[in-house]
Amino acid sequence: MESRTAGLGLGQLLLALDRTMVTLVEAPRGLDMPVASVALVDADDVRLGLAVGPGSADLFFLLGVDDVDAVRWLERQFSGTGRVPTAIFVKEPSPAAVERAVALGTAVVAVEPQARWESLYKLVNHAFDHHGDHGDPHHDPGTDLFGLAQSMADRTRGMISIEDEDSHVLAYSASSDEADELRRLTILGRAGPPEHLAWLAQWGIFDALRSGTDVVRVDQRPELGLRPRLAVGIHLPDAKAGRFAGTVWLQQGSAPLADDVEEVLRGGAVLAARIMSRLSASPSTHTRHVQELLGLSGDSVDVAAVARELGIEVEARSALIGFVDPAGTTPANVISLSASAFRPDAQVTSSSGRVYVLLPKIGAPSSVMSWVRGVVATLDRELGLSLRAVVAAPLAGLAATATARAEVDRVFDSAQRHPGAIGHVASLDDARTTVLLDEIVSRIGQRLVDPRIRQLREQDPVLAETLGAYLDGFGDITAVAQRLHVHPNTVRYRIRRVEKLLSTSLNDPDDRLVLALGLRATES
Repeated sequence: MESRTAGLGLGQLLLALDRTMVTLVEAPRGLDMPVASVALVDADDVRLGLAVGPGSADLFFLLGVDDVDAVRWLERQFSGTGRVPTAIFVKEPSPAAVERAVALGTAVVAVEPQARWESLYKLVNHAFDHHGDHGDPHHDPGTDLFGLAQSMADRTRGMISIEDEDSHVLAYSASSDEADELRRLTILGRAGPPEHLAWLAQWGIFDALRSGTDVVRVDQRPELGLRPRLAVGIHLPDAKAGRFAGTVWLQQGSAPLADDVEEVLRGGAVLAARIMSRLSASPSTHTRHVQELLGLSGDSVDVAAVARELGIEVEARSALIGFVDPAGTTPANVISLSASAFRPDAQVTSSSGRVYVLLPKIGAPSSVMSWVRGVVATLDRELGLSLRAVVAAPLAGLAATATARAEVDRVFDSAQRHPGAIGHVASLDDARTTVLLDEIVSRIGQRLVDPRIRQLREQDPVLAETLGAYLDGFGDITAVAQRLHVHPNTVRYRIRRVEKLLSTSLNDPDDRLVLALGLRATES
């Protein structure tokens, strides 16, 4: 997925990410190089020699691939284009990879080995969207959690982190050498050490944060390497009278805290709640543009203008994939990572619990379908998620994406009504008949059902089942008998009884259509 912003340099981005997570190794062109987009290079990119456009991304994450091979791949991709990536991010870069990257003119950023790529990806995109140049008149300080965290750290003389209700880090201030293991691992996107979390839960600290707005003090535990902390819950002022939304944590170092530290923390929690509300209500500019292309904004859109803003082609063959987890929240960040690894220009957004991936330029639709099956299978195997995906491909340019998204939603709506009717991965064409029939039957409802069908179901369910099998089997007595596991003469006898009870002939095509739809509409 590609994200774009204005006025953000590589140095500013690295400051936002913090030395706990990343360390600059080399920057041959300096730290003022602008950065606005990120993409992944994985083993398949290198192994298959997949191509990327020279303007596809400013930053590349080298994920699960030998760094020297990945840099060599980048050299081939950008050779002769006049443009090279601003930086590559790699865990434990080798001297050979650093040398080749510097020769290419690309900065090398070392990622802490324990950092989770999805967390880093999320933080980089957050920096693009909400942590730009504060001198920019378009910058809104009311949506900058990182700026709030740093301001609170400066005022309190502590290290601040802001987490959501599931203890995932949203923003943090700069870390000093006194950052303890819990803070370091939390920023890296790893779960805190079990003994730390168990101790916090045992003493009722999480319960206190959820139930009130008082500042909670957490004593140090030298045996766990846990330094003193203060914390306060973030509560959103909504219909639920202060729904718990997260926590502001302050880790104390050797410096004494400000006298009014508790007052600053309580005020910071209020501001964090406001920012979180605004961020949830107001998506980033990039997200708004993608949602406009998919027809999710409700407004008419100049497709060509939006495509220019996103830096993608308008007329190329494209694809749209929808993902949904029927049992819970669809993991947008994880899907974004996979989409970016598959195509650097992938655009991802979510709405109403569904995640949509727009691939502006594709080759064979079969490769898209293969990738989607791989994502669904991997998330099932590694995260235990049972995702459903619908693929619309190929599309004749971006102008067709809004219609395709509406069609994908129709498939999801139909699958929600009839979970077993559509497989976990389906193309739009494969699902079309099932969806149309479901929608026709749903609109028929009980009001337009032939009353004889209801009567038949009530009086003799076996005859109703036989009639359905007979109509579905185009009157092939032998096939119907095999399906019902009865003798063909039994089927003939039942059909004669049906015709007698309904006072009709099943030779009439209009009668067959009405009866078939009625049976579908009254299925339990």
